[in-house]
Amino acid sequence: MNAFARHLFLVLSFLLVGVVMNDALAVTPGLRGRAERLFNSLKYSEAASVYLQLTDVKEPLLSDMEQLAECYRKMNKYKDAEIWYARIVKNPDSKPENLFLYGEVLKANANYAKAKKSYQSYVTKTKDKKRVAVFMAGCDSARIWISNPTSHVVKNEDMVNTANSEFGVFPAGNDRVYYVGEPALSKGNENKDGWTGNGYLRIFSAVRTAENTLFAPEIPVLPFNEAPYHVGPIATDTTGEIFLVTRTYPGKTNNRMVINGNTYSTQNMELFIQGKILGKWKNPEAFAFNNIDQYSVGHPTLSPDEHTLYFVSNKPGGKGGTDIWYTCKRADGTWDEPINAGDKINSAGNELFPFISNDSTLYFSSTGFPGMGGLDIFRSKGYGNQWTTPVNMRYPINSPGDDFSFIMDKDHNGGYFASNRDKGLGGDDIYSFVNPKSPKVRIILGTVYNKKNGQILSAATVTLFDRIKNIIAKQDSRSDGGFAFALSQPVEYSTYGTKAGYYPDTFQIDKKEWDTKDTIQVKLYLDPLFEKGKTFRLRPIYYNFDKYNIRSDASLVLDELVQTLHENPTLKIELASHTDSRGTSKYNDKLSQNRAQAVVDYLVSRGISRDRMVAKGYGESKLINRCADGVDCSEAEHQENRRTEFTVLSW
Repeated sequence: MNAFARHLFLVLSFLLVGVVMNDALAVTPGLRGRAERLFNSLKYSEAASVYLQLTDVKEPLLSDMEQLAECYRKMNKYKDAEIWYARIVKNPDSKPENLFLYGEVLKANANYAKAKKSYQSYVTKTKDKKRVAVFMAGCDSARIWISNPTSHVVKNEDMVNTANSEFGVFPAGNDRVYYVGEPALSKGNENKDGWTGNGYLRIFSAVRTAENTLFAPEIPVLPFNEAPYHVGPIATDTTGEIFLVTRTYPGKTNNRMVINGNTYSTQNMELFIQGKILGKWKNPEAFAFNNIDQYSVGHPTLSPDEHTLYFVSNKPGGKGGTDIWYTCKRADGTWDEPINAGDKINSAGNELFPFISNDSTLYFSSTGFPGMGGLDIFRSKGYGNQWTTPVNMRYPINSPGDDFSFIMDKDHNGGYFASNRDKGLGGDDIYSFVNPKSPKVRIILGTVYNKKNGQILSAATVTLFDRIKNIIAKQDSRSDGGFAFALSQPVEYSTYGTKAGYYPDTFQIDKKEWDTKDTIQVKLYLDPLFEKGKTFRLRPIYYNFDKYNIRSDASLVLDELVQTLHENPTLKIELASHTDSRGTSKYNDKLSQNRAQAVVDYLVSRGISRDRMVAKGYGESKLINRCADGVDCSEAEHQENRRTEFTVLSW
């Protein structure tokens, strides 16, 4: 399930408690039948591996490529999905819907210019501009925001995040927080959600430092953590004694949903309130306006005076899929009939995860306003159903992924949110942020050149990464080839320049350079690709001793080649691997051939057609330094010879 569907799931709670397979699909024979059965059972990872086999042919079926791309989209593997949709939309029989989906994954990968073109192609074919108008506007805005990020410093809270999902932070006093997470499955604790395959959501707690760092996570003893299905998110009153809890309704309903020919039982979400008397938990009280047979209610937050409760629901009378509603507390402590919070903040899309700060600013996530991709976080001022026009929180609070469950500290200097953005630890991660009041500005000034003739290159895409490859900012070089990034953090960066028809270039900036400089000059030299016989050496790719499988660190290098081949669809190359001189020539020939073939196989798995590549192992026959047999060389010198290169065959 893709990330957006999972967050919507927390509202609509599509709880998988039974599956009825479509008989026609169940008897489909062969490899394709297996792929279809896995896909229709929502086992997208397993289905993708089978569809990869079906598409590893000279002319794969369009339907197989579509299913494979959809698997990757559902799994949030947007880079893989982008490569396959790029092939799909070139097929003359491709449906217009594929242009829309291609635009979606391009946007998720921050390729906003290409995404807008794909949406425009969709409009040309369908005349349905209304469907994509907000998304196209978001592409324009996102390009500006990612070029000029805000001064927020964002940090992954890696001491509480896991390979599963964590989100929905809520303070529990000055030094602790509650949050929602998927507990690890273990022997004796195998109760899991049939859709995600992970444990049912539970309320966790963690210690919070003065700098907002979270650590020491645990599942506290809370009565609602004993629920059979999903629990969370939650909110509390200022005393921390009254909890407003979202959970999957645990009783029986007759709700059904059909997906991919399969029938699923479903449960809606409900809201209940549970407090303490003299330290002992009272019985939970159901929110008076739950309706488990017709709609969901959840994601509670209280106004600063605690007299107004805001929540999310897909109840009738809304503006779109899920809306923000509110209800006012009566003198006797009960709640008035809920009122829709109005069309200023509720859209035709989905609004989720409201939070009211102590200055009465509403923060919420939405898919219905121009944004960077998926769910974006917005802010608005007002009360009840009277609100100002929502303002996008921009990059880096928002990202091309899903960003949600935003919460601000009382002093407004920082807080938390959740995101499934690239380079996280799991499905959804918790991030803290601070907003320096007067950050010292540091500048990266650069120019992009044609490496062959030294001329400036305009319209090259330059991406600024941090040490772990998070995107810090992204922009196109100007007409004079220039680019500039303003930064508030003196950390290690790399600038990465790309342009169709050229091989990319990278410039590393060491953290120590900021000790003596506030401005750093960068030059990127992009080498023209379209020259038959030209050879390009990849950055070092390392293999384990006597092995040829592609390691995770090597895949990062090869993914740059994937992007180059993707941006230049007519390019055909020879992929060559070389060894050092140690070992026999015969053995090195075989080892290098296996390594070259492993590279080709990896690129095929990433959507590059096999007929665009030739694998060739040269063993030790093309050493690039003095380190022949019998010469005493250092390990660094030997490493120079253990390399992978590609040579242009045609374009």
